[in-house]
Amino acid sequence: MGRSVVVQFDADFRQTLADLFAWRRDVRRFRTDPVDDAVLRRCLDLAALSPSVGNSQPWRFVRVADPARRGAVTASFERCNAAAATDYAAERRDAYIRLKLAGLTEAPVHLAVFCDEGTETGHGLGRATMPEMLRYSVVSAVQTFWLAARAHGLGVGWVSILEPETVCTVLDVPCAWHLVAYLCVGFPVEEHADPELVRHGWQDRIATAADLIER
Repeated sequence: MGRSVVVQFDADFRQTLADLFAWRRDVRRFRTDPVDDAVLRRCLDLAALSPSVGNSQPWRFVRVADPARRGAVTASFERCNAAAATDYAAERRDAYIRLKLAGLTEAPVHLAVFCDEGTETGHGLGRATMPEMLRYSVVSAVQTFWLAARAHGLGVGWVSILEPETVCTVLDVPCAWHLVAYLCVGFPVEEHADPELVRHGWQDRIATAADLIER
């Protein structure tokens, strides 16, 4: 049996944690300064503490450093972004085109995050009726990494305007891996607490989004 340890968090810590949540932003504007590898690995170590269904730990982080592979991912984004613009009409389309939706060309670090849907770790516990729990577990690891990076002064941008199959092919990963997130990581050009999509008039935050529904 392990020794029981009681950890207490005081009011100052809780306020700092609230500040961290508030200042976690989806960053698209990066400086090109390199990221210390030890800091990046520390953030990944913290991400590995995330909860996962059946303790399956299905997240697989791939650092994309090869310029040709990065270029292929960027090309996928550009194709998808151009196609997405056509789904909007008139003023909304113009507003979409003006948005900066990725920092792929500036961010010093690219991380592709996959779910290993063939993993035997965890022995299938908790996912017989909800197999999507594997992917949700990976999302929790992404969020933990994101907050850890922010605490170290780094910004993270989640790029979802991509062709998942193309990314898997470009990065030559096992066929059982499913792309969950493509992250740009680096030092932000600017610091601001409000989301960029709010700042540029795309969508305001919904004040009642966290309301509790009683049944």
